[in-house]
Amino acid sequence: MNKNNNILLALMASLTLGLAPFTPEPHLFGKIKWVLGGANGMQAMDWFDLVMHGAPWLWLIFEVVKYFVMKKKVNSNV
Repeated sequence: MNKNNNILLALMASLTLGLAPFTPEPHLFGKIKWVLGGANGMQAMDWFDLVMHGAPWLWLIFEVVKYFVMKKKVNSNV
């Protein structure tokens, strides 16, 4: 799989799995607000849920950074 396909796949995972359920607000945003508010009352399942909804976004960030680092490396060797 080439680099662009990895970024596209990570983007699709982020927009679907990372934001599900979409209404009334994305689940990840609610969990992040909860953590920033002090995480009072969060149980293990809530932390696991945060990790599962956040993983596609971390993967997307990783792929984008990797793409630009490799692009910079290729351009510096030319």
